Order: sequence, then structure tokens, then C-alpha cells
Amino acid sequence: MSGVSLAAVSIAYDAGVVVHEIDLEVAAGEWVGLIGPNGAGKTTVLRAVAGLVSYTGRISIGTHSLTDFKAKDLARRIAFVPQSPQMPAGMSVAQYVLLGRSPHLSYFAREGARDRRVVADVLDRLWLSALAGRPLDRLSGGERQRAVIARALAQESPLLLVDEPTSALDVGRQQEVLELIDRLRAERGLTVIAAMHDLTLAGQYADRLTLVVGGEVKAVGAPPEVLTEDVIGEHYRAQVRILRLPDAGHVVAPVRPSATAKKEVVK
Repeated sequence: MSGVSLAAVSIAYDAGVVVHEIDLEVAAGEWVGLIGPNGAGKTTVLRAVAGLVSYTGRISIGTHSLTDFKAKDLARRIAFVPQSPQMPAGMSVAQYVLLGRSPHLSYFAREGARDRRVVADVLDRLWLSALAGRPLDRLSGGERQRAVIARALAQESPLLLVDEPTSALDVGRQQEVLELIDRLRAERGLTVIAAMHDLTLAGQYADRLTLVVGGEVKAVGAPPEVLTEDVIGEHYRAQVRILRLPDAGHVVAPVRPSATAKKEVVK
């Protein structure tokens, strides 16, 4: 297992700097949730850790700088689940998930029995076995999302980066996918960094939360320390109530401003 370290990481596009000197430490086996409003820079941070965008500063996997690794070596260490992946039309689900084994194959080598077993296991765990032969372009949004996660898990990389892993899933599948990731984290010692919009789910599954706003880290800590009404109100410009439930942790419940105003008028 290897942890991840970001030291003074900045990322700029043509329009300007979008991430400003972020520092972040993720311990081996830890689940860190990146939260923040739209456009905060969460996806950009994930893409930098995945080696997909240029940056200044230093990103380390264990004791090695990200730049020390060749592309194939990096793919053995990092699996990335993007929010909007490119999925080849006509390719079957099983063929697509099998692509996750590519970093483990030598050039011009074909997959072996173990590679096929890994894919079969992942398909089963993500309820995709019955869809193994179906073309990707005939899947629903939720089925496509599970296929993308399956491909990443088939890589068997120790670091899993996920960008909105539950965005196209209903509440039941959301729980199943997040529980699976957490179970694999325990079984394999996965380190997980996940960008999540759903604050309640982020608080339920992440060991720590990092709040990113305007490309800067504004808060880091355990979910109860970050998910407060004041913090969410300031940085999301949202009215919420935090409910603490025994089996659900910190539930972030939106409050309708109009309903609050009506109550004040009645008083």
C-alpha cells in the first residue's frame, strides 16, 4: 500500500490558474472525499493525481514522485473512474472491462486465465454478469457507470480515484457501489480519493473530507468537523440542517428558504 501526497500543487489552463498550491496528505488505505461547489477544482485535482494534466509542485505516490513512473507503471498503481468516460460503441461490457487488465499485460500479449477470472469476478460483484455480452451503447446510464467502475476495479491498482461514482445511479445502486468500494478497500488495502457532490454520502463513506473552493483547500477533517451548517452555508451558499442519525451519520438536509420565510411571517 502507498499513500498519496500533494505539495504546493497548482494547475493552470488557458483561462488561468484553476488550482492554487494545494497541499493534501492521503494515508495508505484511507478514503478521502473531495467536496466543494461546482467548478471548485475537484476533478482537476483527480486528473493531476492520475497523471492526466500538467501541474507545478509535487505529487508523490509513496516515496516516489509521480513523474518517476512511466505510463504503464502508473496505470498499475492508479485506477481512475472519470465522470464522463469515452466508451467505444459496439464494444461489449466484458471486452470493455477486460481493458482494465491492459497494464498487467506485456506488449502484444493476450489476456490469460487469471485476467479472465478477475474480470468475471468484477462483473459479478457489480451485477453485470448478465450484461457481459451487451454492447456498451445499449446500456442505461446506471449500467454504463457500473461498467466504468468495473473496468477500474479490474486494474487491481492500489490507488482508486473516482469522480462522482454515483452520479447516474439510483439510491439502491449508490449504496451497493459505495459499499463494494469500501469492502474492496478493506480486502485489498485500497487507497481511495473520491470527488462527491452528495455530502451525506461523502460523510458516510470517507474517513476525512477535503473542502475545495475556488481551487483552494478551505477545510480538512473528519466529516463532523467539515459538514457543519456554517461551513456549508458559507461555501455552498445553501441553507441546510445537519441531522445526526444513529445509522446514517451526518445527514445534510436542504432547507427551503421560502418555507423559512413563511414561518417567520406567521410568527
